[in-house]
Amino acid sequence: MSQTTADVKTPAVPAGRRPRARRGPSLWRRMVAARWLYLMLLPGLIHLALFKLAPVSALVIAFQDFSSFLGIGGSPWVGFQNFVDFFNDPAVGRLVVNTVILAVLVLFVSFPIPIAFALLLNEVRLRWFRKSVQTLSFVPYFVSSAVLVSIMYTLLSPSGGVVNIVIEAFGGSAVSFFTEPEWFRPLYTTMHVWQNFGYSVIIYVAAMSSIDPALYEAAELDGAGRWRKMFSVTLPGISTMIAVMLILNVGQILTVDLDKILLMYNPSVYETADVIQTYVYRLAFASDGFPDYSYAAAVGLIQGLIAFVLVVATNRASRRFSDSRVF
Repeated sequence: MSQTTADVKTPAVPAGRRPRARRGPSLWRRMVAARWLYLMLLPGLIHLALFKLAPVSALVIAFQDFSSFLGIGGSPWVGFQNFVDFFNDPAVGRLVVNTVILAVLVLFVSFPIPIAFALLLNEVRLRWFRKSVQTLSFVPYFVSSAVLVSIMYTLLSPSGGVVNIVIEAFGGSAVSFFTEPEWFRPLYTTMHVWQNFGYSVIIYVAAMSSIDPALYEAAELDGAGRWRKMFSVTLPGISTMIAVMLILNVGQILTVDLDKILLMYNPSVYETADVIQTYVYRLAFASDGFPDYSYAAAVGLIQGLIAFVLVVATNRASRRFSDSRVF
């Protein structure tokens, strides 16, 4: 007598035990299958290991009176003395205030501008015009700080600069922008925005390209115009990328562009231009005698710890606005 399918009973699964799921390919097989992708990733990992992770071990000199002749192993141990010296320095208050003011100005001015620019650029219907503007906005990113400051010097020169010529044409007197302390922060912020906003625009435009076109069609059926679609579809669609970029920007809030500041630096603007990095540069590297690497490492470690705390706090806060987290 033949046995039908209905007569065949599947073995009962013991109570409390789940049926074993089918295992996928092993990690090694998946790596072999994606070997070319891992090969492309290898140069970046080597760079990260050599220039980012390996130098972390040298932070031990922040707790030493480091000498280049004695090396890390032979330099005497001083504990937290370098940190104590920094916090006891009477100039630290002014340095921290100048650094925070510059960082906050850059964050609150340069962060929203690329978002607004990308939103407006996305509404341009002429493809060739949109691509041309996007490319031109990205060009300053490849201009070195030295060239950028030189351009600003030429434009703002008190003798022959275009800006001062216009001021004098309207009956005003020439302004020496680079020697006036109150002008240092606006100039630094303007140059930072000019040089870096094009890079952020490309990131936001790329994020906009991944938005489902059906959302725009549905919004049009509901009677939404361009502005309504911009704020109801486009902006929420890139909220994840905005959160990630905000976290990255907050992580660099105590890191100013040292090259720009040193190029714009002179004793007449120390009041507003002197920040933590320039102070450490003068004291640790540009001072007479041997450089004080230990002191510079201690200050760098303090900045790194503060940046880490700010990144963690911003990452937690971003959960309320986006489900994207860095870690």
